[in-house]
Amino acid sequence: MTPGEGLLPVAGRAQVRRAVVRLVRADGRAFGAVLVLNVAAAGAGLAGPWLVGRIIDEVRAGHGVGAVDRLALWILLCSLAQLLLARWARYVGHRFGERTLARVREEYVERVLALPASVVERAGTGDLTARGTADVSTVGTTLRDVGPELLVCTVQALSVLGAVFALDPLLGALGLLGLTPIWLALRWYLRRARDGYLAQGAATSEVAEIVAATATGARTVEAFRLRRRRIAASRDALERSRRTRLYTLFLRTVFFPAVEVTYTVPVVGVLLLGGWLHGRGVVGVGAVVAATLYLRQFVEPLDQILMRVEQLQDSSASFARVEGLAKAPRSAPERAGAVPADDRIDVRGVRYAYERGGEVLRGVDLTVRPGERLAVVGPSGAGKTTLSRLLAGIDRPGTGTVTVGGVPVAELTPELLRRQVVLVTQEHHVFLGTVRDNLLIADPAATDAGLWAALAAVGADDWVRGLPDGLDTRLGAGGRPTDGSQAQQLALARVVLADPHTLILDEATALLDPATARHTERALAAVLRGRTVIAIAHRLHTAHDADRVAVMEDGRLTELGTHDDLVAAGGAYAALWRTWHGDGGDSGPS
Repeated sequence: MTPGEGLLPVAGRAQVRRAVVRLVRADGRAFGAVLVLNVAAAGAGLAGPWLVGRIIDEVRAGHGVGAVDRLALWILLCSLAQLLLARWARYVGHRFGERTLARVREEYVERVLALPASVVERAGTGDLTARGTADVSTVGTTLRDVGPELLVCTVQALSVLGAVFALDPLLGALGLLGLTPIWLALRWYLRRARDGYLAQGAATSEVAEIVAATATGARTVEAFRLRRRRIAASRDALERSRRTRLYTLFLRTVFFPAVEVTYTVPVVGVLLLGGWLHGRGVVGVGAVVAATLYLRQFVEPLDQILMRVEQLQDSSASFARVEGLAKAPRSAPERAGAVPADDRIDVRGVRYAYERGGEVLRGVDLTVRPGERLAVVGPSGAGKTTLSRLLAGIDRPGTGTVTVGGVPVAELTPELLRRQVVLVTQEHHVFLGTVRDNLLIADPAATDAGLWAALAAVGADDWVRGLPDGLDTRLGAGGRPTDGSQAQQLALARVVLADPHTLILDEATALLDPATARHTERALAAVLRGRTVIAIAHRLHTAHDADRVAVMEDGRLTELGTHDDLVAAGGAYAALWRTWHGDGGDSGPS
C-alpha cells in the first residue's frame, strides 16, 4: 500500500468539536460538578496572596501580633480548603474521564464492526489497529489526566488574573501585556501541531500495517523470496515515521524554550511598575506584593496549561483519527432496507474493476435458483472470487445489479444479509477461547447436541472428542494449537449453525486433504439440502457433484450447464476436466 492510499478518513476540526460537545453532554452533571469544584478550589487559593498583602499592611500600620495570627490562621484554613476541594475535583474529573473513555471505546468498536469488509481490506488492519490501540490510549490519557488537569489549571489561571485586576487594573493590564510573547509562541505552535501529529499518526499506522502484513504473509515472503523487498518497504515506512516524529519534536523544542524565557516578564514588569507607582503613593506595598505573588502563583498553572496544550494537540489528532470512523462507509444504508421476496439470486450485466487494476468482471449474467448447488470454475484470475464477493454483498458492482429476492444484496442490513447469504473463504480464524466459544459465535442459543451435530456435519467431531476437555478445551495462544484443516472445519461448523439459505464456498476446503475435503463437502451437501450452495471450485470433483457448473474465463461467464452436458460439449470445461483427470474420456467421478 502506498502512503495514504486506502486509509480510513480523519475527522475535521468541526467534527471533533461536535464530538467533544456530545461526549460532555452525555455526562453533563459530572462535568458541571468538576467546574464548580474547580472554581471553589481556585477561589480558596486566591485568598493566600491577598492575606499576605493584608499582613504586610497590618504590620506597616503598627498593629499587634494578634492581627497577624488571625490572618495567618485564615491562610492555613484557605490552604486546607483548597487542598480538599482540588482533590475532590480531580476525583470527580477522573471518574468523568473514565466514563467518557468507555463511551469512546464502545463507539469505536461499534463503528469498526459496521465497516464493510471491502473498506477494511483497502485500509488494511494496521490502520485500524493503530487507531484502536495507540490513538484510543492517547485519548484515554487525555480524558483521565490531561483533561481534568487542564480544566483545573485554566480555572486557577483565570482566577489569578482576575485577582490581579481586582487589586489594581494597571498592574493587571501590565501582567497581561507581559504574556504577549507566550501568546505569539502558542499561536505559532498551534498552527503547525495538529497537521504534524496527524502525519505522525498516519505514519504509525503505515508501520503497523507493513509489520502485520509481513508477519501474516511470512511463508509467502519466504516462498517468493520477497525478504529484501519487505525489508526495504519496512525501512521506508520507518523513515517516514522518523521524519514525522522529528518534526513534532522540532515544534516542541522551539515552543517550550520560548515560553520558559517569558515567564518572568510579567513578574518583573509588575515589580518595576508597582515600585514606581508606590513611590508616587498610587498603590500600597501590600498590593504590589500581593500582585507579584499572584503572578508568581500564575506561572504554575500557566506552565501546566502549556504542557497540557502540547499533549492536547497529540490527543486531538488521535481523537480525529478515532472519530474519523464516523465518516467511513457503513455496511448498509441508514434507511431500513426492503426484505427479499424469495431466495432467488440474479446477476444482471455486472461489471467490476478494482482501484488499481483493469476490469475483472465484464458483463456477467447469472441466475441462481433456490436450493440449487452451483459450482463456479475457471483458471486463476478469471474473476471467480470477485463474483463471490459481489454475491455475498461485500463489494458493490461497478455497473449492473446483484439481487436476492429482488433486493440488491449490498443494500441489505448486516443482520438480514447474514440470514440470506454467507461467504466462507479459505481464510479462517480460531478465536481465543474454548471450542464451544468458537461455535457459539454463530448461534449463541445452540445446545451441546447442536454443536456436536455441526461438528459431525463437517467431519470435525472425531478430533474434538479426542481433546482433553472436549468442547471446553481452550484453543489458540495458551491453549491447544489447531492446524489449518481443523481451523477450517471449525469455520464450516459455524456456517452450519448460522444456517443461511445461501452459502458461498470460495475454495473453502482448499486446505483440507482430498479425502477430508470430499467427505466435508458431501456432509455439507446433506446438511444444507434444500438450500442454495455456490461453490467456487478448487477441485473439479466439487463441480461433478453440482447441479450446474458455471465456467468463468477472463471475467466472462462462457459456459453454463450440468457436468455431463459441458463435458459432452467439448469446450473449456471439458478441457479442464481432462486436465484434472489426466485422460481424455472419463467423465465420472475420480
